[in-house]
Amino acid sequence: MLTFDRVELRQGDFRLKAHLSVAAGSLSALIGPSGSGKSTLLAAIAGFIAPAQGRILWAGKDMTGKAPGQRSVAMLFQDNNLFPHLSAAQNVGLGLRPDLKLTQDDRERVSDALGQVGLAGLENRKPSALSGGQQSRVAIARVLVSQSDIVLLDEPFAALGPALKDEMLDLVADKLSAKGRTVIMVTHDPADARRIASQTIVVSDGIVHPPVETGPLLDNPPEALAAYLGGKKDKKGPLN
Repeated sequence: MLTFDRVELRQGDFRLKAHLSVAAGSLSALIGPSGSGKSTLLAAIAGFIAPAQGRILWAGKDMTGKAPGQRSVAMLFQDNNLFPHLSAAQNVGLGLRPDLKLTQDDRERVSDALGQVGLAGLENRKPSALSGGQQSRVAIARVLVSQSDIVLLDEPFAALGPALKDEMLDLVADKLSAKGRTVIMVTHDPADARRIASQTIVVSDGIVHPPVETGPLLDNPPEALAAYLGGKKDKKGPLN
């Protein structure tokens, strides 16, 4: 379980409070207005931002003071964070060994991961020779080989067309969530949450709200979320 124990994040005048738990093995959408703190929360989980107060725990162990490399966390960014001078296989291999000193077993794991995401035979291609969807698949393969317990997705598929984005979302559900990873996905599109996330975490007015079931939340959103989504308002929504 991922637990935020009375956490407060501060950046200048910005404040974000979180006191909640996310079940291990769950796939959660993180939704809220631009600037509400969604990416800030992911950065805190990954270790790039230290809480001003409170603790972040994984499986009951405090990881608040750990460096990013000491946490069992992998993160996908909107640009997929691929290195242009490295091949697809090398970019995936970074998930195993940052120095790319791969053993034969490591290379086999890289090839297997690329095969799982539909890129068998493209191991030697540079990112510039891959389509946007293929680049996203390389990034997912890198997360697969890393075997991190927690996977954070900061809108990595937002720039893709609707059909390709849906394909990538399904791949995340099939290859990451189905393998027991705890996945938290930032999205501005409620359709993304409905498609793959069993639960949704709303960030609004400086508060990270506890996760609730996605369907009922989006069918009957509380006032703050409804205003953001542009739909009906109901002060008796699932967050109340």
